[in-house]
Parts: sequence; C-alpha cells; structure tokens
Amino acid sequence: MAREEADTKEDIDALALAEQLRAALGKFIRSIKAEANTPTTSQSETLSLLERVGPLSVAELAERRNVRHQSMRLVVGQLEAEGLINKSPNPADGRSQLLSITECGQQRLSRSRDARTSQIAKVITERLSDEDRRTLIAAIVVIDRLC
Repeated sequence: MAREEADTKEDIDALALAEQLRAALGKFIRSIKAEANTPTTSQSETLSLLERVGPLSVAELAERRNVRHQSMRLVVGQLEAEGLINKSPNPADGRSQLLSITECGQQRLSRSRDARTSQIAKVITERLSDEDRRTLIAAIVVIDRLC
C-alpha cells in the first residue's frame, strides 16, 4: 500500500510541476512576444513550419497546425499576397501545390526572432542577478532534456 501511495504522490508532483512549467513558459513567451511587438499569429506559425519542414501542401499545413483546411487556405492566401510564400506544382499530386517560404518570408521570421531574442536579453540584464543567470543556465539544460 505504501508503494501505491508513493507512486500516486510522484504522479501528482509531476502533474503539478508540469502545469507550473506550462503556465510559466506560456506567460513568459506571451510577454516577450508582446514586449518585442511580435505577437503570435497563424501567419508566423505557418511560416516557421515551412521554414523548419520545407514545402508542404495546404492540407499538410492544416494537419500539422491542427486547423481546418478552409482556415489554412485563408492564411495561405494572406501569406501569398504579402510575398512571404510561393506555390509550385506538387510532383506527388498534380491536383495540389506545394507552398514554400520566400526570402522575404525568411527575413520577416528572422527579424521577429531577433526582436524576441533582444527582448529576452534585455529582461535578463534588467531583472536577473548573476546567481539567477547561473540558475537559468541550469534550468535550460534541464528543459532541453525534456525535448
């Protein structure tokens, strides 16, 4: 019986810790994006996915982003109108097209990332002591192990 209680306690602790981590990281990310003036948008998430994975169809984008096909079509239309993505024939399926990030799209992503990185550096400089920075380094190592 004692072992069952210990297992339950460990599960509860892991769940509580997971919730605290999720909440803290979410709050941190939202605040950095807001302060850097780079809010999360369906467009930036779609561009990031195309950058990481490479060319995808609208259907594949919708599936990977867990959105409806129709919603993804609207996002794709906006990105294409702004010159952030381009379309090319899909050699595997003549009925669809592959979407790729353009150089302009790459530049926009890079500017957003640079702005967020600069904002994080500013917050670290303003709010953290040397001891806090060492703790943050250790925390990053642990968080990386979760990936």
